[in-house]
Amino acid sequence: MKPGKMVAVAAVAMSAGLTSAPAQAQDRYLAELILVGQNFCPRGTLPADGQLLPIAKNTALFSLLGTMYGGDGRTTFALPDLRNDAPDGTRYCIVTMGLYPSRS
Repeated sequence: MKPGKMVAVAAVAMSAGLTSAPAQAQDRYLAELILVGQNFCPRGTLPADGQLLPIAKNTALFSLLGTMYGGDGRTTFALPDLRNDAPDGTRYCIVTMGLYPSRS
């Protein structure tokens, strides 16, 4: 493999969480989408499968997503539905317990 391609593969592996770090989302940003290669989402994440969540229990996440993906905006909002967009053998998860992104 050429050196340039090897660096690119390593960067993708690290950004996809394929390093030996523990399976959790505490160092990720709230509402960040991650692609995982297993049939479950790590702690602190939920599957990006369009499910409705209560606003009262997820106010920070709602402040970032709003009703962009569904929900009534009064009591519920929805996560994006990316089930059909993930490559075979992988799934998208959305970080629900992470760092609130800075707006500066």
